[in-house]
Amino acid sequence: MGGGLLCAVSGLVLLIVATATDFWMQYRYSGNFSNQGLWRFCVAGKCHAHTITVAFWDATRAFMLLSILSSFAGIILGLTAFSSGTRSARTRSAGTILLVAGFFALLALVVYTGVTMNFFGKRYADWRFSWSYILGWIGVILTVSSGIFHICAYLKNRTTHGTDNVSGG
Repeated sequence: MGGGLLCAVSGLVLLIVATATDFWMQYRYSGNFSNQGLWRFCVAGKCHAHTITVAFWDATRAFMLLSILSSFAGIILGLTAFSSGTRSARTRSAGTILLVAGFFALLALVVYTGVTMNFFGKRYADWRFSWSYILGWIGVILTVSSGIFHICAYLKNRTTHGTDNVSGG
C-alpha cells in the first residue's frame, strides 16, 4: 500500500503541473515558436488567456480538475487507511477513487488529443505535443497504478484474514 500512496502522490503532482503549465502543444505561428496550455497561449514569449470558449478546452479543464480533486481525496483516504491500520473498506475505497481519478485524466487527454489531431494538426504544419501533455500521460499511468496497488492491497488483506478465520476455526 505504501507503493500505491507513493504513485498516487507522484501522479497528483504531475497532474497538477500538467494542468497548470502552458506547454501542451508547441507550434510555429507567423515564424515564431508558440505554445499553448489549457488556460493560455504564448506567442513570441508573450502569453495571453484564451479569449474564446471552446468546448474541448472546457471539457479538458473540467476532467483534469476532477482528476486532481479525486486523486487528492483518494490519497487522503489511503493515508487514513494506512495510518490507522484499518485497511479493508478504506483501502478499497481509496483504490476505487484513484482509478476514477485516472479515468478522468484519461478522458481529458483523449479529448485534447482528438481535437488537436483533427483541428490544430491540420491548421499548423509544424506542431507537436509538448512536455505538459506528456506529464499528463505519465500522471494517468501513476494514478491508475496507485489505484490498482490499493485494490491489490485490499484483496491481499482480505485473503489473509479469510484464511486465518478458516484455519483457526
